[in-house]
Amino acid sequence: MAADLPETMTAMGFDDPGGPEVFRAETQPVPQPGENQVLVRVAHAGVNRPDVIQRQGFYPPPPGASPIPGLEVAGTVVATGTGAPPEMLGRRVCALVSGGGYAEYCLAHAAHCLRVPDTMALDVAAAIPETLFTVWHNVFERGWARDGESLLVHGGTSGIGTMAIQLAKAFEMQVVATAGSEEKCQAIRDLGADLAVNYKTQDFVEEVKSFTGGKGVDVVLDMVSGDYVARNIECLAEDGRHVTIAVLGGLKAQINMATVMRKRLVLTGSTLRPRSDEFKALLADEIYNHAWPLFEEGAIAPVMDRSFPLAEAGAAHAHMEAGDHIGKIVLEVGGE
Repeated sequence: MAADLPETMTAMGFDDPGGPEVFRAETQPVPQPGENQVLVRVAHAGVNRPDVIQRQGFYPPPPGASPIPGLEVAGTVVATGTGAPPEMLGRRVCALVSGGGYAEYCLAHAAHCLRVPDTMALDVAAAIPETLFTVWHNVFERGWARDGESLLVHGGTSGIGTMAIQLAKAFEMQVVATAGSEEKCQAIRDLGADLAVNYKTQDFVEEVKSFTGGKGVDVVLDMVSGDYVARNIECLAEDGRHVTIAVLGGLKAQINMATVMRKRLVLTGSTLRPRSDEFKALLADEIYNHAWPLFEEGAIAPVMDRSFPLAEAGAAHAHMEAGDHIGKIVLEVGGE
């Protein structure tokens, strides 16, 4: 059930947490697919904020996951394990993985793969899974977003932000997004956001209130946390939902619970990486049925920022940490 494979591969790892410079190329055995797994020859791997946090030493991989960073890949299935559909052999796929993406070969659960159409480049495909799975689950499942509602997205030009804007607009929502420069605000508008707010020069709370006629938005997708939470709550309409997916601005928030009760708000959040294989398989199935056709048709495509060779994973992380990127950063591992 496997093509002719080498015994070893190149991967990007590090001995101790630290800055982007800790990355080094290392030789490792090519992993063998286990039950319900496939082995992907990686063409491209996405770079995400959790990879940076892992490299810094604050986001260890869950038990059983590869210590190699990388949560999304695209490439070709070159081996299948027991229980994985044998027809997947030779298929172009992109996949959400729990680690191991910064390598020439990566294991993926067969049910966490999405088939890549011939019309889609593999670097584009590699930029999709982590943000698509995260946004779909948090905005549409945990946040219960519906057609005609409104969404506030922080970090509108990040990979998550650009995905959230496009998905929300595809499902006929109004979108307010924040960014830190006029260039980034224009990029947000170009994606279809109804209002772009420069958080360095404008008060997003006042801008949201003005835009919604005082009603507020129905859903907030928050990647900042900290003191943003209380301000986000001010932005929410009655019966609004606040969904936290990262804590870049601090782990703790002080909020007025009377406001939560008065507005009947829901405060929730999630992390995707440690969820069970079964959960991710169900999520992938829902995405395949309801969102993936938008990508196959070209109605939605990830915003691409820059591509770096695998050996320059450290430079890719430095670029992300600088905060100047708009959209997704990917690593070129094996090309098309």
